[in-house]
Amino acid sequence: MRILLAEDEKELSRALVALFTKNNYSVDAVYDGADAITYLTEGDYDCAVLDVMMPKADGITVLKTIRKAGKTLPVLILTAKSEIDDRILGLDSGADDYLTKPFSVKELLARVRAITRRLTAGVDASLTYGNCTLSRATYLLTTPTGETRLTNKEFQMLEMLMSAPSKVISPEQFMEKIWGYDSDSDIGVVWVYVAYLRKKLTAVGANARIKALRGAGYTLEIV
Repeated sequence: MRILLAEDEKELSRALVALFTKNNYSVDAVYDGADAITYLTEGDYDCAVLDVMMPKADGITVLKTIRKAGKTLPVLILTAKSEIDDRILGLDSGADDYLTKPFSVKELLARVRAITRRLTAGVDASLTYGNCTLSRATYLLTTPTGETRLTNKEFQMLEMLMSAPSKVISPEQFMEKIWGYDSDSDIGVVWVYVAYLRKKLTAVGANARIKALRGAGYTLEIV
């Protein structure tokens, strides 16, 4: 799951990025409202955590802008303001929840899980293709002869492939969904992670393999 974090206090931002990453979220961090609007309107995110007091555009302006643009992703407003009127303004502007500083990191994670629950409601806890089962809860890739735990990005890549095994997914689609808008990573990182996954599929005795289609992308097939 990808999160856009907009927080201008860089020390706090770094701490929150580390927190989300440790809990298996992919995070892009920006430090002002203008960048938040750009990333959210042009990128593909599952959730946004927005500070209210930011340079260039405040969090409420960001929220109103993306809602007008038709973006329906869950949004958590994060702010030092605690007055009832401020909370009402945030919620009326389209926020899904509102958390005031200082806050417990456990509560922050719980709030994010709560507002993103609708995204996973009805989604199977695991995916199956061939003799492979991929757990969305534990990131375990299992076959009748073995199992291995995937890293966050390995999991996201294999989840994309297993969710639509007949679909060809381009390197650019992997980059956009997993590494994020305006990532500093080179497109070659996709090839590296494909190699990692191929080794792990072989190691557990999978009868599925990742097939490369020249000039198009990757798909799964049974061997």
